[in-house]
Amino acid sequence: MAAENKVALVIGAGDYLGAAIARRFAREGFTACVTRRRGEGLDDLVASIEDAGGAARGFYSDARDEDQVAELIETIEGEVGAIEVFVFNVGGNVKFDVLDTTTRVYTKVWQMCALAGFLNAREVARRMMERGHGTMLFTGATASLRGAAGFSAFSGGKHALRALAQSLARELGPNGIHVAHVVIDGPIDTAATRELFPEYFAKRGPDGVLKPEDIAETYWAIHSQSPSAWAHEVDVRPYVESW
Repeated sequence: MAAENKVALVIGAGDYLGAAIARRFAREGFTACVTRRRGEGLDDLVASIEDAGGAARGFYSDARDEDQVAELIETIEGEVGAIEVFVFNVGGNVKFDVLDTTTRVYTKVWQMCALAGFLNAREVARRMMERGHGTMLFTGATASLRGAAGFSAFSGGKHALRALAQSLARELGPNGIHVAHVVIDGPIDTAATRELFPEYFAKRGPDGVLKPEDIAETYWAIHSQSPSAWAHEVDVRPYVESW
């Protein structure tokens, strides 16, 4: 059974973008394996995918813990199916003035963005290299491209993740593995965004903020590309976003 299933693994399947990506791939016949470190809502996400006719499995796993990561990938490959699509969607977006940024904060954000990306990608790459195909997608941010005041930790972590994706693309691409980095350059429509930045919705109109479902279409489009024209880095932003 496991050998016949194709899996889309979403590390960091939150209520918005991660969930939308999982649902998008589930609609195409993938078993969506979704992970969170803690918190509620994972069972609800799995149920929503199954209610729509898809297949899903939920796992609580700390993406920063090497042993937990190895166990997660081994369990999925052994019990669910071959990981055909890997999405790393862990955030770490915090804002602190540099003088208020403690070593603990900086280290934790780096672990979430960079170390976790490396650990999970390495374990998935072991399997994809054996098969000679697969897609690896990394969620970036504006902070992946340029630092901003108050975001030294987040920018550092996201810059490192972007560098990881570039290195993996050059190393794994010739072996049939498509590695891409998606820059989310703008606010995503979430409950937090609506609460913190109501002016976005008042001034920008219905398409002025990134919708998770629309971003998920970009992830699907990248996976669907022909090997003759693979994209490595794609940036998405609302049409009104200043850049």
